[in-house]
Amino acid sequence: MTTLPDAVVEALRCPLCGSPFDLDGRTLRCPSRHSFDLARQGYVNLLHAGIPAGTADTAEMVAARADFLAAGHYARLRDRLVQVTAASADGGLVVDAGAGTGYYLAGVLDRLPAAAGLALDVSALALRRAAKAHPRLGAAVWNLWEPWPVASESASVVLNVFAPRNGAEFRRVLRPGGTLLVVSPERGHLAELSAVAPVLEVDSRKEERLGAALSEHFELASRDALRERVVWKPEDVSRAVRMGPTGHHPGRLAALAEVTEPVEVTLAFSLSEYRRTT
Repeated sequence: MTTLPDAVVEALRCPLCGSPFDLDGRTLRCPSRHSFDLARQGYVNLLHAGIPAGTADTAEMVAARADFLAAGHYARLRDRLVQVTAASADGGLVVDAGAGTGYYLAGVLDRLPAAAGLALDVSALALRRAAKAHPRLGAAVWNLWEPWPVASESASVVLNVFAPRNGAEFRRVLRPGGTLLVVSPERGHLAELSAVAPVLEVDSRKEERLGAALSEHFELASRDALRERVVWKPEDVSRAVRMGPTGHHPGRLAALAEVTEPVEVTLAFSLSEYRRTT
């Protein structure tokens, strides 16, 4: 059965009292006798409160994302993220905040043989896959907007790929000199899909807001733009739409049935590298 790497157990903290954990068989226990059992798939659910409906990815959304990523549509983005991460750290703990199925974190760990990875996500369904994505990856269900159950200054790198950004927690869990890597969609990303499916447009001020949200805790070290035109089959278009926010609204997906021919699509991302301020 999949379990948690030692480095992940050492970094996790009890969400009820903040104490370190010991892994007793397949149960995390803290000195205050709070305990959390590992699921059969290897992840641990540390949430002690419910989340609003429509927050976590559904089974259908997770399946669409897994199939879409496995087809290699965002492989170029992952390769670039791995390259930048490898230049920033050669070991330690890599925390992926909003890890989903673990696609990006697994790629990073392949390149960093001395590193361990912690996948945080609010979707237990996604983390079932993430926990199996790499042998040095551990996964924990958590709401990223809440204070994280992770030790301060325990991570060498924090990844944040298309996920909520909690700048204060990014900084707290990073070691001095640690690196934050944020991937965001740029204006024009998947814009062509709006003609065939109900997708959300990228806010033109997204990068401005990103900088403002992180400036209190980080300094921008570099920013890369990745842009390309690709041709997707109808099933690619369907998965891309279903894995995103529109997947929470099944009634809006009927238009996908009308997509029967390949569609030329723009992919546009920014990869921002931040250093923790001292």
